[in-house]
Amino acid sequence: MSEKNSKRDKDEIKAKQESAIYSLLARIAEALEKGVIELYNVEINAEELEIRLTPQQLPVPVVVTPPQAVAEAKPEVKAAYEVAKAVEVIAKRVVELARIAFEEPRPQFSGRVLEVKLGASRREGGSRNSVIVVGGHTMPAYYYLSGYKPPHPPAFGGDVFDMKIGLPRAVKLAFGDALDNPAEWARIWVEKYGAEAIDIHLVSTDPTIRDASPEEAVKTVDLILQAVKVPIVVGGSGNPEKDIIVFRRVVEAFPSEGLVINSLNLDMKLEDICPYIAKTNAIVIDFSPMDLDKAEQINRKVYEWIPRNRIMLDLNIGGIGYGTEYGFTTMERARLSALIGNELLQHPFNVGAANAWGAREAWITMDPYWGPKEIRGPLWETLTSLICLLTGADYYMLVHPLTVKTMKAIREYLFSEPKPKDPEKALDWLSRSLPVF
Repeated sequence: MSEKNSKRDKDEIKAKQESAIYSLLARIAEALEKGVIELYNVEINAEELEIRLTPQQLPVPVVVTPPQAVAEAKPEVKAAYEVAKAVEVIAKRVVELARIAFEEPRPQFSGRVLEVKLGASRREGGSRNSVIVVGGHTMPAYYYLSGYKPPHPPAFGGDVFDMKIGLPRAVKLAFGDALDNPAEWARIWVEKYGAEAIDIHLVSTDPTIRDASPEEAVKTVDLILQAVKVPIVVGGSGNPEKDIIVFRRVVEAFPSEGLVINSLNLDMKLEDICPYIAKTNAIVIDFSPMDLDKAEQINRKVYEWIPRNRIMLDLNIGGIGYGTEYGFTTMERARLSALIGNELLQHPFNVGAANAWGAREAWITMDPYWGPKEIRGPLWETLTSLICLLTGADYYMLVHPLTVKTMKAIREYLFSEPKPKDPEKALDWLSRSLPVF
């Protein structure tokens, strides 16, 4: 082998080695962007190689090669060298960016959600020992996760029905014989399970069920007002004609209790009920199922009689599996629209999260893989409530005590200071054993 060929082979080997080194440096710099570098069984032989590691900074590979060596190198080696130098520049820029502390942007919104008070104390002419104020938001709810606290945290009420209806076994286990007595049911909700308000549903007034009279409805509301001293939400049967009559008699009988009327909708003759509500201190919930145009429409009509700070908005929510995402999106759109200045939507949200039980997976017997329905149902309601929480929902109508307990714990975690030191433990809200009621 001639001396010329031997030198050419040596140059070839050297070129390959330099190319491999530059390629390795490029990969190291690329890995730095991910924050972790692990090298296994790596051996580097080089005449001159320098890697600078600055304390408390991300290490940046620095390529140091004599200019003459670069000039005499083969094209593929020169290309690898240029790539390595380019990666070095990029890596330095990455380090500079890493030094900048990230601050999540906090945009300023021109709009604000109105504050609405539920219930009335003795000083205000009512008989409640506690009242609830909701609303006042100035930021979207997803800023809860970065430390934003609304002026008033969400509140949780327990559902009560004025007659015995078909309910899941999990609910029956929680309340037992009290399901036959609305007042006792309400008392257990407040004293045992910590409900912050009571939602009485006057389903017996429906003409297609019992067609109970407005006077019977007033008597039921009176019994509950005496049994508990928290705000009361009075729900009708859903019959637009009968509800108007029932609501009128109820607000006339209790004009100063700060009752919440659930609910008004566009199928009603609003002119037949709103003037009577306006004479009291009652709150109304305007119901418009997942339709912002209709929500604006009913609010615009109700404004003719009732002050804006006595109106809540219910855009409806479906349980997981049948409409939750649509309900979430509608509420999110409404809240963002309110914050950028749409006065017609600047109202606190009421959500009937108990609708979650409408999903059959919440209560039917299923394969053991899905777990016992006694816990699956409350989970369905709880997860539905959590979804609503991320839209900024203010008042929740719930049917199972475990949901109330869980949501109150999550509320405490979100809005308490200082935060628990162990977030995983704080969020471990589902016990391994079934709750005993």
